[in-house]
Amino acid sequence: MTAFARLMSGAALAATLAGTAPALWAETPANMLVVANRIDDITTLDPAETFEFAGGDVLRNVYGRLVNFDPLDFEAGYQPDLAESWEVSEDGRTITFTMREGVSFVSGNPVTAEDAEFSLRRAVLLNLTPSFILTQFGFTPENIEETIKADGNKLVITTDKAYATSFVLNCLTATIGSIVDKTTVMAHEVDGDMGHDWLKTNSAGSGAYSLVAWKPNESVTLQANPDFYQGTPAMQRVIVRHIAESATQRLLLERGDVDVARNLNPEDVQGITGAEGIKIQEELKGYLMYASFNQKIPELAKPEVLEAFKHLVDYDGMVNSFLKGQWTVQQNFLPQSYLGAVKDNPFSLDVEKAKALLAEAGVDGLELTIGVRDVQERLEIAQSMQNTFAQAGVKLNIEVGTGKQVLAKYRARDLDVYLGTWGPDYADPQTNASTFAYNPDNSDEAQNGGILAWRNAWDAGGLTEMTEAAVAERDTARRAEMYHEIQTRFREISPFAIMFQNIEQDGVRENVQNFTTGLAVSDASYWKVTK
Repeated sequence: MTAFARLMSGAALAATLAGTAPALWAETPANMLVVANRIDDITTLDPAETFEFAGGDVLRNVYGRLVNFDPLDFEAGYQPDLAESWEVSEDGRTITFTMREGVSFVSGNPVTAEDAEFSLRRAVLLNLTPSFILTQFGFTPENIEETIKADGNKLVITTDKAYATSFVLNCLTATIGSIVDKTTVMAHEVDGDMGHDWLKTNSAGSGAYSLVAWKPNESVTLQANPDFYQGTPAMQRVIVRHIAESATQRLLLERGDVDVARNLNPEDVQGITGAEGIKIQEELKGYLMYASFNQKIPELAKPEVLEAFKHLVDYDGMVNSFLKGQWTVQQNFLPQSYLGAVKDNPFSLDVEKAKALLAEAGVDGLELTIGVRDVQERLEIAQSMQNTFAQAGVKLNIEVGTGKQVLAKYRARDLDVYLGTWGPDYADPQTNASTFAYNPDNSDEAQNGGILAWRNAWDAGGLTEMTEAAVAERDTARRAEMYHEIQTRFREISPFAIMFQNIEQDGVRENVQNFTTGLAVSDASYWKVTK
């Protein structure tokens, strides 16, 4: 047994996690990638069910999809994957995919249109958490035999109405769009579950890797697929180890025990910056930090007050101090790297301007409560806002709770002000436009808790119709322009002060090349990695 294998065994692994074992080698094997990451959110590895970050990383490397992203060129948008081409009907409702010939699953079974049909139908029939990404196009258990069907080497899908082709294809890049091996999956069916129980801990894909083992709260091990149609990956094995603490991740990275550390806090990033053999790699992710203001409170519904509040946030001061490079200023609801994203950030801390706007609105001595989850960076942001709001005569009380407690009040429209994050559900601008700038029914009875505009009792100020038009626009360039227009109006009138976009700062060994966490639109990719 090699030194590396001994260290990965039980007793030695425990010693490593404690940070007490002496270094046994200088680096990981040349054909192996070892990643330190928090993976305790994984609950299943069935692509019809997975909706967690770490699980998405795994399945990105295990399954092909009809269309996908190039790990080295995300800006190019979706690209052909298991479908080599597609055609759209004149009415915009039907997309016919031609499957790529000569591609096999890890089992050796050929990838066919029938597998694609089965995979998408299966996701609709199981109706698990991420199924809405497909069912929003009108697919139901009752109609899938007509709306999702194989025809020779072609897969034909028909939506309930015409949507932007880019919208449909972007959604098919999501994890739920993974194509599974029908023969293998159905061989493990139990009581009509379509292989669901088996796929929780096994894989049946055609991707660059197959699942060797998932040990909850410990590790995920992937083995390279030698017959991957894009070529055998250089990293023959990928091990993702659950290391929760930033300090431990840093130690393992410095010793060469891991190639990548993905959950470093700002202090540990600073501590290893410039260290020999280590580089800091930054990628913009899709998470946004924002504050929002309940429109049921009369004072908060005044346009001058909303504008004043957007000038009472110390954007630059925070990103240059305690946020320390892990957030960047972004004042728009689409993250950078999304279709239609803009870089216009017109607001800055201006207390005097805010005072004048509040006076113009006739608001004086206002007292509000901001709900905040008990997370250090959010508490610090709330405290900064409390300070700057006070300079304009607004008292901002901070109410701290668990995520569950704060979200329950927010979803019930019971918070004056909310501070929190939002992450996209799929790689299309509709994912954020449909919640920030869309609210077809603002009544309390609507109970549209999944729509952020509704949570803040905001009728979206005419943006609902603009959002509906944008998601149906088939010209992609024009569609992007429409989101530019929506965001310009949104910044002016919305009760949202969007502040920051997250930056993931990873510590990476210098010999590791082409590692990416997927930017804002995808998940981590391993098959392009070399050493």
